[in-house]
Amino acid sequence: MTANALGEYLRARRELVDPAAAGLRVVGVRRTPGLRREEVATLAGISADYYLRLEQGRDRNPSPQVLEAIARVLGLDSEATQYMMTLTAARPRTPRRPRRETVAAGIRQLLDVIGLPAFVESRTFEVLAANRLATALSPRIVVGANRLRDTFLDLDERDLYPDWEQSIGGMVAAFRNSIGTEVTDPRIGQLVGELSLASDDFRRLWARHDVKPLAGAPLRLRHPEVGPLELRREKLAIGDAQGQLLVVYHAEPGSPTEHSMALLAALCTPAGPPAERGSAV
Repeated sequence: MTANALGEYLRARRELVDPAAAGLRVVGVRRTPGLRREEVATLAGISADYYLRLEQGRDRNPSPQVLEAIARVLGLDSEATQYMMTLTAARPRTPRRPRRETVAAGIRQLLDVIGLPAFVESRTFEVLAANRLATALSPRIVVGANRLRDTFLDLDERDLYPDWEQSIGGMVAAFRNSIGTEVTDPRIGQLVGELSLASDDFRRLWARHDVKPLAGAPLRLRHPEVGPLELRREKLAIGDAQGQLLVVYHAEPGSPTEHSMALLAALCTPAGPPAERGSAV
């Protein structure tokens, strides 16, 4: 998180607003996209100078009423508004050394008996545990892998998603929602920096500052062995386990995908434990 997180967020979001949609009369050609600062200020009922101070980080304690007025102008939904409000309270702190995350024994046992592709991911989308069916669904779902990194940088992973362009937008927004205003974990900065350098798509989507709550969603996959799949993906919080999520894929009962998933389960080899990133197979 940067020193002026609120200012960066406000600037990114106002550049996405269509002036005409905001009720403004557009005359001539605009040099920059979105709303101008003074337009946001006028529509929100605050002074242009005060709004400028907010974007420049010279005032970091606006009232909730001011933020709600700005959120209305920028067309933010409730989740994005709440996220914006958390940015005013963020303060840089001394980075702490990240601790290795562990998955509870009961959750590991659940992965073994659930009978569906399932894995546990951290709040930074790192795979912490996975069962055989999840790895059979995608060989990149292994302990030590990062779902965000693989989705953007691994071409084989990209080929699994016929709706890849649509999927990545929601994934980046969910990642930003997951990490919130965290500033103490160096792994987050390292991951964002790596993806920003390696992927134009990630850099473009990250700059939008979209925020989306983690939730279940339909998912289409194009599996190389069993063909097209239409699944539901559920992301379930695991008690108070530091933001860990149980991710489960399931098909509609009696559907062609359910039969394809049964075939995939039959193809899984039972010899040896599930692989980890960097281990020999």
